[in-house]
Amino acid sequence: CPVVLAPKNSSVAMPPPADIVKVAIEWPGAFPKLMEIDQKKPLSSIIKEVCDGWSLANHDQFALQHADSSNFYITEKNRNEIKNGAILRLTTSPAQNAQQLHERIQSSSMDAKLEALKDLANYSRDITFAQEFINLDGISLLTQMVESGTERYQKLQKIMKPCFGDMLSFTLTAFVELMDHGIVSWDTFSVAFIKKIASYVNKFASDISILQRSLAILESMVLNSHDLYQKVAQEITIGQLIPHLQGTDQEIQTYTIAVINALFLKAPDDKRQEMANILAQKQLRSIILTHVIRAQRAINNEMAHQLYVLQVLTFNLLEDRMMTKMDPQDQAQRDIIFELRRIAFDAESEPNNSSGSIEKRKSMYTRDYKKLGFINHVNPAMDFTQTPPGMLALDNMLYFAKHHQDAYIRIVLENSSREDKHECPFGRSSIELTKMLCEILKVGELPSETCNDFHPMFFTHDRSFEEFFCICIQLLNKTWKEMRATSEDFNKARKSVMQVVKEQIMRALTTKPSSLDQFKSKLQNLSYTEILKIRQSERMNQEDFQSRPILELKEKIQPEILELIKQQRLNRLVEGTCFRKLNSRRRQDKFWYCRLSPNHKVLHYGDLEESPQGEVPHDSLQDKLPVADIKAVVTGKDCPHMKEKGALKQNKEVLDLAFSILYDSSGQLNFIAPDKHEYCVWTDGLNALLGKEMLSDLTRNDLDTLLSMEIKLRLLDLENIQIPDAPPPIPKEPSNYDFVYDCN
Repeated sequence: CPVVLAPKNSSVAMPPPADIVKVAIEWPGAFPKLMEIDQKKPLSSIIKEVCDGWSLANHDQFALQHADSSNFYITEKNRNEIKNGAILRLTTSPAQNAQQLHERIQSSSMDAKLEALKDLANYSRDITFAQEFINLDGISLLTQMVESGTERYQKLQKIMKPCFGDMLSFTLTAFVELMDHGIVSWDTFSVAFIKKIASYVNKFASDISILQRSLAILESMVLNSHDLYQKVAQEITIGQLIPHLQGTDQEIQTYTIAVINALFLKAPDDKRQEMANILAQKQLRSIILTHVIRAQRAINNEMAHQLYVLQVLTFNLLEDRMMTKMDPQDQAQRDIIFELRRIAFDAESEPNNSSGSIEKRKSMYTRDYKKLGFINHVNPAMDFTQTPPGMLALDNMLYFAKHHQDAYIRIVLENSSREDKHECPFGRSSIELTKMLCEILKVGELPSETCNDFHPMFFTHDRSFEEFFCICIQLLNKTWKEMRATSEDFNKARKSVMQVVKEQIMRALTTKPSSLDQFKSKLQNLSYTEILKIRQSERMNQEDFQSRPILELKEKIQPEILELIKQQRLNRLVEGTCFRKLNSRRRQDKFWYCRLSPNHKVLHYGDLEESPQGEVPHDSLQDKLPVADIKAVVTGKDCPHMKEKGALKQNKEVLDLAFSILYDSSGQLNFIAPDKHEYCVWTDGLNALLGKEMLSDLTRNDLDTLLSMEIKLRLLDLENIQIPDAPPPIPKEPSNYDFVYDCN
């Protein structure tokens, strides 16, 4: 190809080298300085150059920091984050700043001390400053201030209550921020400090700031140290936490439930059930239902997450029974089976004097156990030796028999009296259903760090799992009859019926019913016939036309549809998404936002103080990443932040939502999507920007749906017309062309 050379006299604008960054640097009392930073030069040389420009000596006592709301120091590690056009500030070095603040917070002047603690709370968010302050034994100083603070300022508290409250609030804020960096072990704190923090939960119920930070510290202590868990559990009771749930501040309610969850999660197995009993006595469930779930305000994401965690931990109490096999020799366990039989058939006790009556009783029991639908008619205890569901299935059956006796007797007698082989065996069905419900609710699995999928209906009853079973066993019986399944080939029938029942349950749960009655009502509208209609409708919508003309038409349309999907993905990236920052030590509401520029050339991103209500403007996002600099997009376990964070690495759900953008030699932008849909949108959009194929499940589904709709639209005029597999033959040429059409 021809090479075009510029004329000798023309000037060609060369792009600046990749290592040169143009910035503005501020210094109090002076005009900002515009300069180019060479990223290859040591940071100390750049700071010396800046200091020399303003005739400042002792350049080693200065540092650069971002002039935005973060005020984070620039170090050799994070200097690659400096972007063209950034505004920096020359300030005292982290070591110097830490030393000054360490002295200022010990000032005898209350005003000076308050101002110093306020600055400390702000600076402690920066890990560079935090490291320097911690090196000065700053954490110990703060804990001493907390331990002695109340007594020391007892007299001042009455006359300077606002000042004292602010001082304590800033002290606790600084402590939380410093500990959140994970530099100092939680195991180092004294019982006196724990007692003091626990006391704030009661003393400062009206001071939202102090209460919130005290609850956050207690949660972190419990989650990060087994020894501290035991000490906190001795100092704080559920009774002390309950009143905070009855208030109106959702943030305080969220932190309170987070502390309860932490205590629940870290409790030893033998103490967990005991704690659940205490929670039941204190009516935690009904208080949460009244003051949180049914309160006249929307539930935010963090509260939804904590409710989900509590739901998971509550259901996990069933794991022990789920994994316990029945002991056929245990008389107490066998008595439960006798009770099931007694309630169902109400048999009169037989005389047991003669051997004949014993044989007769055995025969009667065998017959009744067969009617109850057990596999082993002679010794039904053998049916409960498989785990899961183990003894949990028997517990559910007994609960159903005792608390819904009429429904239980009706199901058993109705099926035991049928002679058409379409009876639904209650025993076997209950065992299979219990196993399926445990899978749906993920009994025994640890809660996910990102999920907020709680179900309000499970907070409406103290025995919600058992009630859930009672509704579903009646559904199973109804669906079995509608499908006319037979018990002769139970395994085959079970598979097909259970698939339908699971679909009915999942579809009803998706609507998030607010009560068990509402859930029951949803299931009534999801009969087997209705499920068939839904399946048929979905099948028609995704119908895969196999005839040759249709396949050719699909092939022709597909690029157009893919381009449409690509544009939709890019438009969503332009709108942007709010991502949560995850912390393995303590879950916090820290957010950052990322969006693509309208010209698709730059990614704008930056930290946010809170979750935004709508789109975040480009100019409020301080960082930029040119799309041209992106080298690759990696997902899952290939992401750098999944390799670094051991705790998160183990969580499959987080792993499935993780992706990273790799740029330059070692630059990376790490994401954890809020849900699977956003994950697909972003990975598709980024791949589209890089000219790569969009491979997500969402793209496949969208392609199938849009192709099907487009083909149906194009074939509307051919309704009821058979489309041949091969095109019709081209007719022979006419013998002559002596004809004309008169268009008039």
